[in-house]
Amino acid sequence: MQNTLDLLKSSDPDVYAALRGEEQRQREGLELIPSENYAFPEVYATNGSAFTNKYAEGYPGRRYYGGQQYTDRIESLAIERAKALFRAEHANVQPLSGSPMNQAVYMACLNVGDTVLAMDLSHGGHLTHGAPVSSMGKIFNFVRYKTQLPAGTIDYDAVRATALQVKPKIVLCGHSSYPREFDYAKFRAIADEVGALTMADVSHIGGLIAGGALANPVDAGFDIVTTTTHKSMRGPRGGLILCKSSLAQKIDQAVFPGMQGGPHMNAVAGIAVTLKLAAQPAFKTYARQVIVNARSMAAELQRLGCTLATGGTENHLMVIDTVKSFDIDGRVAETALDAAGLTVNKQVIPDDPRPPLRPSGIRLGTPAITTRGMQETEVKQVAQWMVQALRSSADTAALHRLHDEVRTLCARFPVPGL
Repeated sequence: MQNTLDLLKSSDPDVYAALRGEEQRQREGLELIPSENYAFPEVYATNGSAFTNKYAEGYPGRRYYGGQQYTDRIESLAIERAKALFRAEHANVQPLSGSPMNQAVYMACLNVGDTVLAMDLSHGGHLTHGAPVSSMGKIFNFVRYKTQLPAGTIDYDAVRATALQVKPKIVLCGHSSYPREFDYAKFRAIADEVGALTMADVSHIGGLIAGGALANPVDAGFDIVTTTTHKSMRGPRGGLILCKSSLAQKIDQAVFPGMQGGPHMNAVAGIAVTLKLAAQPAFKTYARQVIVNARSMAAELQRLGCTLATGGTENHLMVIDTVKSFDIDGRVAETALDAAGLTVNKQVIPDDPRPPLRPSGIRLGTPAITTRGMQETEVKQVAQWMVQALRSSADTAALHRLHDEVRTLCARFPVPGL
């Protein structure tokens, strides 16, 4: 690895400097964006490996190019490990990331104009769950359910009533900013009543499900479960589709040749490694600690006067209403926390009256800091720093002093692999 970095330094010092700068930023700051994490060190080895060079259009044993004995081996390993870890009948490990992963499911199971019942974007859903600005939102008819405010609970009777009215082909549960658990059995019952497929997008919590810290929709009989392989799973950027065997052919054909050509075999190798590591006892301990840390952080933020969407968290993330809590919008909050070495993202809150680039909140979570080994004592300290930074959002000197304290904590908890 060092030899290739030396080569990069001599051939392209600008990119080399940016790479080293990013490494330093990650070492000296805390990643609190709940969709970000630090990959297993072994993933770096696979992502920069000779598998980068190889095209592998098709599936194991059915490729369109020669020289596939090792690509077939790693993809077969990834498939079998995914099925075993999530107790699924079929797995496709080829999607390049989360958006094409979900798009492939829609293209496999729907006709143009068919209806999908999914969570509203501002209430915690994802762009690929049919937001009007998304391509899928223009091809299919997405009907959106919302949460009940302020508790953020889902009114399953209302979801059922909507399903009976619109007769969706897919009932979808999943989120990108929803701090609560889903009742998968209730979603399944609603879908069964209207003859719909059940789909769960667990991209944020796939690792927590793999680690046994959260419920697995596969166990609830869901037809399709999708997850990214980074985020809480600590793998490379990629997507994973789990489904019942009756849907396997449709799903595989929708991924290739429907949505993409050759998979990124370096990422597939990283997924195989990640799935093996996620099956180990140490990962189960990690997954449980992510949840413990999130609840501890949420409680401390509330003690310090923060207003949290849904009133707390049951998973790895939380959303702070910064307008109510600090009289600043999410963009100002994100910028202030960045200056203090605390990376979050601006975030809309349910039915947010403000525009997406200046929303009313921020989103944060605990997967990455838990990867560094931090526990309740540290996350409470981080919460205190966050509140100090948000109360001093216009005081550059104060934010820089906070960053010095953050650096001191970071030095005690190194980033794995950096």
